[in-house]
Amino acid sequence: MTDSDQLDVAVRKLIGQVSHWTPPRWAASSLSGASRADLMHDLVQWMADRCAEAEGRPARPVPRLDNDLALPDQLRVVAADLRRFAPAAVQQDAADRIRAVRGSFN
Repeated sequence: MTDSDQLDVAVRKLIGQVSHWTPPRWAASSLSGASRADLMHDLVQWMADRCAEAEGRPARPVPRLDNDLALPDQLRVVAADLRRFAPAAVQQDAADRIRAVRGSFN
């Protein structure tokens, strides 16, 4: 399985786990103590920053939208960009981080 494939699988599994969550479920604490929404947004920001590096452009903050239900869509967008522009090692690192975040939601 390629690094891109691993990234795709990790994204699909995380989105499958969280796509039906309600706002109270997003607000709940993760195993790290941070809210699940904060943890997901931090992951999306990390991925966006790696993508910016790969594209040779400055990093920008990912907007924190009023509705946490948009977080899976934000993840899809940055994951697609990362898959397109980032080197394999970065994609592997992203897949590992996604799996770690997913595990912290249990």
